[in-house]
Amino acid sequence: MKYASHRISVRDSRLRKAARSSRWIPYYFWRRLVYQKPRVNPVHLIIGVADHFEPSFVPNVPHGTYVELGEQERRVERWCREYSTLIDPFRDHDGRPFRRTYFFPAEQSHRSVLERLAEHCAEGWGEIEIHLHHGVECADTAANTRRVILRFRDMLEKLGCLSRMDGVGAPRYAFVHGNWALANSGNGGACGVDNEMQILAETGCYGDFTLPSAPDVSQVAKVNSLYECGLPMHQRAPHRRGSDLVVGRSPKVFPLMIQGPLVLDFENGGRAWSVPRIENSNLTTRNPPTMRRLNLWKDAAITVRGRPEWIFIKLHCHGMDPGNAIGLLGEPMRTFLRDLVEGSSAGRAYGLHFVTAREMVNIVLAACDGRTGDPGNYRDYRLKPNIRPAT
Repeated sequence: MKYASHRISVRDSRLRKAARSSRWIPYYFWRRLVYQKPRVNPVHLIIGVADHFEPSFVPNVPHGTYVELGEQERRVERWCREYSTLIDPFRDHDGRPFRRTYFFPAEQSHRSVLERLAEHCAEGWGEIEIHLHHGVECADTAANTRRVILRFRDMLEKLGCLSRMDGVGAPRYAFVHGNWALANSGNGGACGVDNEMQILAETGCYGDFTLPSAPDVSQVAKVNSLYECGLPMHQRAPHRRGSDLVVGRSPKVFPLMIQGPLVLDFENGGRAWSVPRIENSNLTTRNPPTMRRLNLWKDAAITVRGRPEWIFIKLHCHGMDPGNAIGLLGEPMRTFLRDLVEGSSAGRAYGLHFVTAREMVNIVLAACDGRTGDPGNYRDYRLKPNIRPAT
């Protein structure tokens, strides 16, 4: 009887977890009914990659187990060399390569590793922003979270990274929460800080790029959106609700929520009557970028309301996971970039713009201010990049 009770409790726990992780589905269908994908041509695809970039990553080990510093340096050196070679031939309509944003974990920072990555970015291959894992073994505190973020923010600024709003004031940054649990949204795990969003706002975060996190329980119901947090920033998960960004209304509440595509794929390999798969815009070797996936990302229709021709596609990956090397540095990525660039040139079906997180938010802000035309003109609209100091 005791064993049977245990099985029932485990089953109930799994059912509750499944219910929490799928709470976004009703909103997903409602949004598809209310906000139809844009019927304008051509559209501009504004594509950015949020790379949860962890050079110390060791697969399938407990949290806090990292590779030694020398191996981290070798991994980053290899990445910088191979990535620039891979993407250099493929340019968007502005002549920019497929740059990415390296969200580097604040709790794992080594200056030598960051210096090499900063050099890579200064050469034009991307930008560095802030990633943070905390509260995994036990709940973190607000004071410690603030301390870690400020220390790392100031370290990056000294390396010539990050940005300033209109070129003045304190450093500004984009953010990704490790283990997805932004503002303690992961059912109490992997964070512990209810007022984390308030800390982000007070320390200069202009945009959060964590979501989507489905099928993780931290996924909020609001999906495929660009929006301001709608609940008090000191509360747990204030991004559960929010006001969509619209043309003609400049946002006031930062960080802005910049979500990537989250859709249900009903084709699922062409099998009839199969359970749909979750397309959460994650790039891996097992699920590399393809033109078919691009169509799903476009169908998510993530836009500033009133500017339907500017479609924002925020992807994410773990570039330093050794298992993703083939998908992110090999033939699948090369094929995708070739098809993507060629498709944008054939008949001008879409304008193509490769952006960093900072540039994506700048274009979002330009749309809110009513700017029109080529979104590539607004990469440095408000958030101005810092200048790397001479060595």
